[in-house]
Formats: sequence, C-alpha cells, structure tokens
Amino acid sequence: MPARPVTESAESAEATKAVKATKATKATKAVKATKAAEPAKPAKPAVKVEGRLLVTQVKSSIGTKPKHRGTLRALGLGRIGKSNSLPDRPEIRGMIARVPHLITVSETTGSETTGSEERTA
Repeated sequence: MPARPVTESAESAEATKAVKATKATKATKAVKATKAAEPAKPAKPAVKVEGRLLVTQVKSSIGTKPKHRGTLRALGLGRIGKSNSLPDRPEIRGMIARVPHLITVSETTGSETTGSEERTA
C-alpha cells in the first residue's frame, strides 16, 4: 500500500482545529451541567463523641527499632511512667498495636484525666 502524500491546506487545518475546539467546549459545558445538577451533600455532624485512651509507657525504648521509638513519640510518650490521654480513633489504635510490649492502655471517659500529663492538640 503506497504512502499517501500530505496535501492538507492551511484552511482545512484551521477548520479541523475549530471543530475540535467546539467539541471540547461542548464536553466541558456538559460536565459543568452534570455537576450543577447533582444534589447538595448533607452537612456532616459537628463532632462525634469519642472515648479516651490513657496510654502509659512501662518499658524503655532503648534497644528497640527506630520506628518503635517514633511511634512512642507520636503517642506523646518518651520516658517510663509518662502517660498521655488520647482519643480512641483507628489511627491511635494502630499505633498502639505497633508497640504493645512497651505500653499499657486503659480506657477512660472524655472528662476524666488521670496520669502525669495530658496533651490536647
């Protein structure tokens, strides 16, 4: 099959560009119309009531992996006997699951605070 020579004129090239631009504009308008037609999402509840966890370090971090030491710091701990009251959330539970051999955990109510220190962020 022989190669076909390119004989497109400047006028037909401009016409092709104009058609493509028109199609793109129509597609953009269709997307905007679809977004405008979507119903508004309901507002999220203001604040969920969460429990609190009292986390206390009971074992030294000397000789542990660097990630374990970092997890203790993220939990607000650093020395044996130091405690921190944290919200009961999945990300906190995940950190606790990484260093259970270094800490003790007890559940507390939201207003109750016991221990040497409490951090609020």
